[in-house]
Amino acid sequence: MKFYPEKCKIEDLRMQPFIDPDELWDLIDNTKADKDYVREIIAKSLSKQRLTLKETAALINADSPELIEEIKEGARQLKEKVYGNRIVLFAPLYIGNKCSNNCLYCGFRSTNKEAIRKTLDESEIIKEVEALEDNGHKRLILVYGEHRDYSAEYIAETVKITYSVKKGQGEIRRVNINAAPFDIEGFRTIKDSAIGTYQVFQETYHEETYKKYHLAGKKSDYNWRLTSLDRAQEAGIDDVGIGALFGLYDWRFEVMSLVRHTNHFEAVYNVGPHTISFPRIKDAAGLNLDPKYQVSDEEFTRLIAILRLAVPYTGLILTARETPQVRDEVIAFGVSQIDGGTKLELGSYSDSLNEEQDLNKEQFHIADSRSLNEVIDELLQKNFLPSFCTACYRKGRTGEHFMEFSVPGFIKRFCTPNAILTLAEYLMDYAASDTKVKGWENIESELKGLEDGGYDTKDLRDRVERVKAGERDLYY
Repeated sequence: MKFYPEKCKIEDLRMQPFIDPDELWDLIDNTKADKDYVREIIAKSLSKQRLTLKETAALINADSPELIEEIKEGARQLKEKVYGNRIVLFAPLYIGNKCSNNCLYCGFRSTNKEAIRKTLDESEIIKEVEALEDNGHKRLILVYGEHRDYSAEYIAETVKITYSVKKGQGEIRRVNINAAPFDIEGFRTIKDSAIGTYQVFQETYHEETYKKYHLAGKKSDYNWRLTSLDRAQEAGIDDVGIGALFGLYDWRFEVMSLVRHTNHFEAVYNVGPHTISFPRIKDAAGLNLDPKYQVSDEEFTRLIAILRLAVPYTGLILTARETPQVRDEVIAFGVSQIDGGTKLELGSYSDSLNEEQDLNKEQFHIADSRSLNEVIDELLQKNFLPSFCTACYRKGRTGEHFMEFSVPGFIKRFCTPNAILTLAEYLMDYAASDTKVKGWENIESELKGLEDGGYDTKDLRDRVERVKAGERDLYY
């Protein structure tokens, strides 16, 4: 693939291919990872500076147990500096699984004749959202197959329906999207429905491998997908999420490509991606993959720590594809968002009698089937601060504006107080009795920690009491 020239004007870089495999492999193959250099890189990241591709390659090549542990420890410290101990919670809601693409790793692929196709109608969407609200969710990501039925107008309408559903104290305050790429006009239509983040995962950034696994449909066009979020930016969606599906190609190349994608956004749009996702290949109906690039748990935990150091201010999302054991480990040194109480079968949140996973009705298998309350309870036991915060989006702290707040570290002035307030809501409205006890102890500990750090918590404590008295949606 032709790589854009270094000297061309910034405006000429928009919607142009930006992955040069020779460049990335040259860095991976020829960057040394001696101890002093790796430690310098970790120190740079701890000063909250994003790493270069060469520095990222050095971390990838640092494969001694000693250096791997130092990388993980650096990631732990960095996460604490930037995010504190907050973990943001969300749930995926599958709207429709019709798909015209033929992606060999996906249960929704067009050639899978065993798949049971379904699109939720308006009443079913409402029932699903009500069920999610009954569990305490405030943040959803709506997921769609790529099909002519799921137009930009259709997606916008389902977003509006989702926001309209109110049950008891429940409401959805942020709707993110994981769907097909659109042209600029399509993205504008979806933006007008007041979405949060728009996710498009490249799956694999290696073009030859991409073509091997994407055999039909619009998704078979590598460059159309690669530049999709450029079109979103041009349409005014400044909150975007990127990702790669680990297990299709060499994990080292995918990590480098995710950092390269981040570089591209910062060079052209002056803002990095809001989130990076790194799902691993999991069981799906009729799965047919080359096992050569399967990512082990050891490699997976390493790559998350490397990404944390490489892009300090980008949220890292870990899904219920992973086991509770893996999730518990990597939350400590990288991940900032997880899903809880996840169900992938369409209509399954409102169907309390259906607890069995059916791969013919799902995109892939999930390994963490804990309820939202169980996930929150576990987080509280480990002294994390569960958060349903949506304040930045609604206060306009997104895209470049978010970077203005987050890069200097000021975001912690908002994030911990807002997390406390959303946790207080959850404890009052939805938590099991033993979770409530842990939660209020956690909140008091967080408040004292803020006070010890010189933060005046008088107004925050007053707002917590207002939540206890029945007020909702208080935020900074």
